[in-house]
Amino acid sequence: MRHVCRVFSSSFRYGGGILLGAALLLASLSPAPAHGQNAQVVDRIAAVVGDEIVLKSEVDQLVRRQTRQQNVSYSNSLWMEALRQLVDQKLLAEQARRDTTVTVSDQQLSDQLDRRISQYVERAGGEERLEQAYGKSILEIKEQFREDLRGQILSQQLRRRRMQSIDITPSEVRQWFEQIPQDSLPRLPKTVRLSHIVRYPKPTEASRQQAKSLITSVRDSIVNGGASLEAMARQFSAPDAAGTASGALTDVNLNDLVPEFAAVASRTPVGQISQPFYNESQNGFHILRIDAKDGSTVDLHHVLIKPNAPTGKRAKEYLSAVRDTLVNNADVSFERMARRHSEEDRTAQNGGRVTDPESGARDLVLDALGPSWTRTIRPLEAGDISEPSRVQLLNDDEAYHIVRLDRRVPAHRASLETDYAQIRQRALQDKRSRKMREWTDQLREKIYVDVRITESELTAMRRR
Repeated sequence: MRHVCRVFSSSFRYGGGILLGAALLLASLSPAPAHGQNAQVVDRIAAVVGDEIVLKSEVDQLVRRQTRQQNVSYSNSLWMEALRQLVDQKLLAEQARRDTTVTVSDQQLSDQLDRRISQYVERAGGEERLEQAYGKSILEIKEQFREDLRGQILSQQLRRRRMQSIDITPSEVRQWFEQIPQDSLPRLPKTVRLSHIVRYPKPTEASRQQAKSLITSVRDSIVNGGASLEAMARQFSAPDAAGTASGALTDVNLNDLVPEFAAVASRTPVGQISQPFYNESQNGFHILRIDAKDGSTVDLHHVLIKPNAPTGKRAKEYLSAVRDTLVNNADVSFERMARRHSEEDRTAQNGGRVTDPESGARDLVLDALGPSWTRTIRPLEAGDISEPSRVQLLNDDEAYHIVRLDRRVPAHRASLETDYAQIRQRALQDKRSRKMREWTDQLREKIYVDVRITESELTAMRRR
């Protein structure tokens, strides 16, 4: 019952939780820097799973990540739980290797490995610095982690398949909820359900011309002045430009790019800098350099410069016209108008429904939405549509929108009547975790597992 209460009470924090699979993946694939010749490396085997080992340093790294992300303090029990998680991951990887229906292609493996190494290169400040820091070439680093990553992908696929096969009935949800003592039920904050129609502010013609002039000057500095495209990207590219800070995009399929970008990328020879071009989907001007081509797959670097000081006048006028249509025509649905007129793709596809971008929840904690939202929502009654207003969207973009308040729920004690969807999700999460643990315990009967660090040994090690 204590476990149920903990899962329930911690689950209503706005913004969702941390994905266990992602945390484990990062922990097990983060290489340790090479130590100096005089450094003494102290490590030991924490567990053996089949033919694989789990090092104490791997567990330490996962614990550091979890304490930072979840804002909790270190404890021996947390360390032992992290060890169990890594052992379970090795178990799943071994079981997945034995299951011929779970596969990972060499291309999928290479793509993920390249993305991971690109992240390390970016953090280190270049390939040379990364190689110096870890005492190995890029190829050697890739080879070191290739099979580990293969196991990670296989275990994730197997975990996902098992989790998706576990569902929960309404009676199980009620039974789960009724185990929680009434005095332990959390008091939930004020929440709202919203729908909106979004329009982005458009730049003035003068600012467009300034951006076009700047991208032309940047290209000239690279082509004729010997400047580095990577350095220009770091200095001038818009913060939301795709790829790394240096403008790198690797293993990109041309079919996945917007048409105007794909057209330029396909006709630009390897090593050359394209002419400036406008990308309407990002409202900015690009130049790009193709670094490598393999069929329809390319590696490239690019610079994106967006016009400054967009004006919201046209966006507000557009939204006012949309609002007038909705208010004066009862047969026109908000959902249809959102799909037709909203420029925020994610919510437009859902008929304008606003959801938490991390968890997908419709019930949004009012105080967590930010001042631009709360000012607009405060005077609305359920069913009202606001006047156009400026907003910082949940993905941090600046825009204008009209908002329909679909539901307002005051602060209250959690109950099945008002919070069934959230309670069901937490009950299902708890059931899936329990069933997965039961299954991994069964795998221990089939696959060799030897845990070599106990909690008492851990305490002794920390006292030294």
